[in-house]
Amino acid sequence: MQQFIHRIWYQGHQAKWLLLPLSGLFWLISTIRRGLFRFGLKQAQVLPVPVIVVGNITAGGSGKTPTVIYLIELLRQHGYKPGVISRGYGVNIDGVMAVNHHAKACEVGDEPAMIVARTQVPMVVGASRVSAAQALLSEFDVDVIISDDGLQHYALERDIEIALVDGERRYGNHCLLPAGPLREGLWRVNSVDFIINNGGPAYDGEVLMTLEPAPLCQINSLLHHEFSQQDSVVAMAGIGNPQRFFSSISQLGYKVVQTVEFADHQAFDAKQLNALSVQHSLLMTEKDAVKCRDFAQSNWWYLPVNAKLNSEFDHALLSRLQQVAQTKKGLSHGI
Repeated sequence: MQQFIHRIWYQGHQAKWLLLPLSGLFWLISTIRRGLFRFGLKQAQVLPVPVIVVGNITAGGSGKTPTVIYLIELLRQHGYKPGVISRGYGVNIDGVMAVNHHAKACEVGDEPAMIVARTQVPMVVGASRVSAAQALLSEFDVDVIISDDGLQHYALERDIEIALVDGERRYGNHCLLPAGPLREGLWRVNSVDFIINNGGPAYDGEVLMTLEPAPLCQINSLLHHEFSQQDSVVAMAGIGNPQRFFSSISQLGYKVVQTVEFADHQAFDAKQLNALSVQHSLLMTEKDAVKCRDFAQSNWWYLPVNAKLNSEFDHALLSRLQQVAQTKKGLSHGI
């Protein structure tokens, strides 16, 4: 199914015409919902600290999680105390939940589990990002909030919007869901503060981001298994754009004998993955690896990647953030 949807969205399959009436309904509902906030019939929640939303206008992966991790590290380097909120996609959370270092992906979502495992950042997940943000402020000492996704979550007022775009797939056939990948029309990217292009080529007004691979990591390091560059691997990915991962590891010189695609955010079955790794090492993304920590075998590995952006982006973001922080501080003192 995922491959068929990809053909419709990105390869011009004619089945999109059958889905366009549903896209029209999607447009109507989303326009009404957005209009309620725009005309003041619903009020967005304003928070006392700056809010940075990292999202996209397309369904599927575009590099949000590496971007969030990059921002966490950038803000810390400049004296900020960031916290993160997220929906916790694919899990049912009653209210909100703080994410600790040992949180399981099945409890909080794969991306939150990965972000906290990598950075130990204060993080709260929940269906309501407003409630998650309020809990984050009450339970942790943070002075800026990063929302992992949520560009269309208008109930939460935001101060800085960052939209990601996949440099290869871009906006597909430019149709709204379900005929195309768009959550909102292309007009939406003109209203954000920054457009980050994951992988390039970057268009005018876009900031190029590259993902730099780090050395392989063993998922269960207690099992002590050495990896050789000559080892044959089965590559698997349950992310929005698996082909990007497969291309990356091939370019790095790993001997890939088989590639296996799973749906984004899919829970994994230990028996199925064990079968894939009987004769070869199993290589996956870091986001997939957090879902396998409890049953990983000695020859299961993941490839960490680190986002890289230019200093001009860093300076522009930090300058904008400083302005927002000063404004909010002034308002809190009644200036």
